[in-house]
Amino acid sequence: MPLSARELHQRGVDAANSRRFAQARRALAAASARTDDDDLRARIDGTLAYVLAQTGEPAEAERLSREALARPGLSAETIALANGQLGTLLMHGGRLDEADVFLTKAIDGLDEGSIQSANLLMSRSIVSMQRHRLDDCTADLQRAITAYEAHDQQEPLAEARHNLGYAALLGGDLVAALGLMTSSRPILAATSDLAAAISDLDRAEVLRDAGLTTEAEELLGAVATQFGAQRMRQACGEAEFHLARSLLRHDAPAAERAASTASRRFAALSSEGWAARAEAVRLEARLRARPTTPPVADEFARTAEALTRGGFRTEAAALSLTARLADGGRMPRLTADAPTPLRLRAHEVRAARASAAGRHTEARRAAAEGLDLLTAWQQSFGALDLQASVAMHGTELMFTGLAAAARAHDPEVLFEWSERARHLSQQVAPVRPPHDADLSSDLAELRMLRADLAGSDWTTDARVRELRDRVRDRQWSSTGAGRSRERLGLLETQTRLDDETAILAYVFTREELLCVVVTASGSSIVELSLPRIEAALDGLRADLDVAALTHAGPMASVVQRSLDERLRLLDDALLAPARAAAGGTVRLALTVPGILGGIPWAMLPGMRRTPFTIATSVSRLLGGPGQRTTSQSASTAGFAAGPRVARADEEVRRAAAAWSSARVVTGDEARVSAVTELAAQVDVLHIAAHGRHAVDNPLFSGFELADGTLFGYDVDLIPHAPDTVILSACELGRSSVRWGEEALGMTRVWLHAGTRCVIAAPVVVADDVACELLGSVHTQLARGVAPAVALAAASESTGLTAPFQCHGSGL
Repeated sequence: MPLSARELHQRGVDAANSRRFAQARRALAAASARTDDDDLRARIDGTLAYVLAQTGEPAEAERLSREALARPGLSAETIALANGQLGTLLMHGGRLDEADVFLTKAIDGLDEGSIQSANLLMSRSIVSMQRHRLDDCTADLQRAITAYEAHDQQEPLAEARHNLGYAALLGGDLVAALGLMTSSRPILAATSDLAAAISDLDRAEVLRDAGLTTEAEELLGAVATQFGAQRMRQACGEAEFHLARSLLRHDAPAAERAASTASRRFAALSSEGWAARAEAVRLEARLRARPTTPPVADEFARTAEALTRGGFRTEAAALSLTARLADGGRMPRLTADAPTPLRLRAHEVRAARASAAGRHTEARRAAAEGLDLLTAWQQSFGALDLQASVAMHGTELMFTGLAAAARAHDPEVLFEWSERARHLSQQVAPVRPPHDADLSSDLAELRMLRADLAGSDWTTDARVRELRDRVRDRQWSSTGAGRSRERLGLLETQTRLDDETAILAYVFTREELLCVVVTASGSSIVELSLPRIEAALDGLRADLDVAALTHAGPMASVVQRSLDERLRLLDDALLAPARAAAGGTVRLALTVPGILGGIPWAMLPGMRRTPFTIATSVSRLLGGPGQRTTSQSASTAGFAAGPRVARADEEVRRAAAAWSSARVVTGDEARVSAVTELAAQVDVLHIAAHGRHAVDNPLFSGFELADGTLFGYDVDLIPHAPDTVILSACELGRSSVRWGEEALGMTRVWLHAGTRCVIAAPVVVADDVACELLGSVHTQLARGVAPAVALAAASESTGLTAPFQCHGSGL
């Protein structure tokens, strides 16, 4: 027996809701052919209009919806549904004010608690989101959730909770946003691949706002391809738009191209509001890429007007701020509840305009106010990678402030801004996360997969990506916010220094490299030759790696001479002028920007026999309120040796001999669980193993143990970190530069976990050198000598020069 028109319509509705649009069109066409009922035909046309809009025919969809609504004799419920359908179409077209009117008519005409009402509340919540009326948005979503729960509708319930996550994103709560989206995704993914792609589109926005742009852009590229294959031109354009927004901060020319593509796509769909949004991104990208030839004022005004007309008032305000960079006009007034990124942008524009006009004091004030606002936001996060990543929002503020501070030629001012830069992702002291069995399980599975996929790019495996996402999401949500660390000023720093210690605070402003030299008796600014330093840095890592692996033969002396010359040039240009200004001090504490993060300072000629440490900040080194400032005398030591390192067992046993009692785990016993347990019980931990630095996600850096990789995320599960950690693993002293000044790597992970000092190398170290040098270091540590002093003494007594260096509080 053939299906009735009503049955066919329902089949079409189900297919449309599951994004099976070709199947939906066939069912709806058959339903329309089998009915003469105007009321039912209006409902069929309304569903068809939704399908047309989703597959790139919005004008035809709107025409069909308005015709359906104009039919005489419709029931009150059908009129309400038709109003809701038209409102939803207008919402997707970016005509938010009109959409709100029709959706409200529809909701008022339907029974409270019905599925139909809940569906339209979802649409109206999206309108409120885009107008940044988050209280209204959340209220509608909660009403929809109540209805879906009452009817046991799991799929739309997951979508509503996902949308609550999006509202949290707009409110600046990235942790809640990702948590809600992550928990909803499995249900949405089970519905269809397209539902998963739509979920991933929003998740990419969270990652982008968190500063994880590489992951966000990979995800956006994948979903854009998927939408394109399904001929979902509106959704494809939205993915391109968000890709352009992500590129804006780090690749303005690419952002301009992506925004132009999205703008043309929306224009072809007559989606005026979205076209204006894409055009706004294009204009900002154009200004960033070619600041000397900005877009004309009319383009900014015309686009801002189109955004306002479409209901995108927050984005209109953001574009007006960008326009003020180009024309110097009056700044728009923001409301008190404006989103944090928008308020940060306002401070950024004020600081940039003041700097361009030579008002450097005003520029520093505006930049400082913006960074203080960012600090308040960061205090809601405890996870290290999230703290570092959201620093993206302060990059321009920081560099504007640093440049303006350099113009002051005042050591006190420049030192203050050096410490601001150091604290951009370090000023929040986290609360240690509780034990999370699921997180431990996911990390264990990742270890197995990494071993199984050895020799291939394990990061491309789908299960690996899923687990990596889950690990990060759990870490974000399980790590509580902490207190803000306070910064020390120059005068207070001087009072805490002894006569034998100097601070070398290196400052990079994008245009120049300076060093603030601070001793107990005075301070000064040393101007350095950035071109000479950049020339010496170019090729340094390659020279270091080749030298470490070339011990004999005719090339050994050639390689060594090349490396020695490069190190001498760096020493002359970077270290010698600062040391001269420091006078006769014998110990050094360095703070360095990301551009200097890979330098093996211990190998510079001027550092021979000099105890030094690379501090995360001077304030943390010398101790703000509530911080550990002095090391307790170490009495316990633990050692672990990973597989396939020629002299690892010899190294740890030789080093352990310096201690009256030491625990050593080697071979099959050197498993991740055993090493993390050992780490929680000793003052000094030494690990000799193969290491690997993960550039894209440094918290997945780690070292190889008997059962797989001990990741940076594992470190955060250790309840009590050792006072001193020695990583005899190539590359684990490296860090990835995140957003200009911030660096994040395995050393930072241990310091973040509470370790005072980490000894590690930023490049390859020969096994025999590590074995002999670090054995001598332990002889000193066991006597109670500070790590930096122990390392310098070991280098002198053995005659070995290696890139091992102290990070944190090593003096």
